[in-house]
Amino acid sequence: QVQLVESGGGLVQPGGSLRLSCAASGSAASIHVMAWYRQAPGKQRELVAAITSGGSTNLADSVKGRFTISRDNAKNTVSLQMNSLKPEDTAVYYCNAEASTDWGQPFSSWGQGTQVTVSS
Repeated sequence: QVQLVESGGGLVQPGGSLRLSCAASGSAASIHVMAWYRQAPGKQRELVAAITSGGSTNLADSVKGRFTISRDNAKNTVSLQMNSLKPEDTAVYYCNAEASTDWGQPFSSWGQGTQVTVSS
């Protein structure tokens, strides 16, 4: 099992910034991808940003140029720097880790979610 601990959510005005952090612990399994998802009321959960152990990144078109994802492989942490926030960024943000056991069996772990509210 991989436990994910999130922090950094809160209330911010449009145009402001927040930094979300997520730390993975509790397993010797290999974590291949760490990612941030979000889910707004009435919408499907969507991928916001992802980063591989090698540093390759993938960002949703809606956040490109505004958000940056980074990772510390030694600590198994991932951060999401969110700048120029818009009201449509309001959602519950979830940390996700895609990992595999020593037998190569893939599994995913999810954080508890943290609320990000962008409002004036």
